[in-house]
Amino acid sequence: MPVEDVFSIKGRGTVATGRVERGVVKVGDEVEIVGLHHEPKRTVVTGLEMFHKLLDYSEPGDAVGALLRGVERTDIERGQVLAAPALSNLTPKQKCRFTS
Repeated sequence: MPVEDVFSIKGRGTVATGRVERGVVKVGDEVEIVGLHHEPKRTVVTGLEMFHKLLDYSEPGDAVGALLRGVERTDIERGQVLAAPALSNLTPKQKCRFTS
């Protein structure tokens, strides 16, 4: 999920908003914040909300706000991506080769 905006909610924590592009995100899932910095940061999704409705999970196409545990407002910014930990080896500087 590419991060479009970040909010800090007093008493709750930091919320990253964006549209889920691939896969399913569930409450309690571990994700990594990837991009724009050298090291990915692991965190847990403690809540999902879409248009003021609490969700147990979100699917591709859903515009959601993800409440992240242990993340400060300054730790995440627009342009970064929330990704599954298995995809953490993907970095913007990684070279790849496509063949057909």
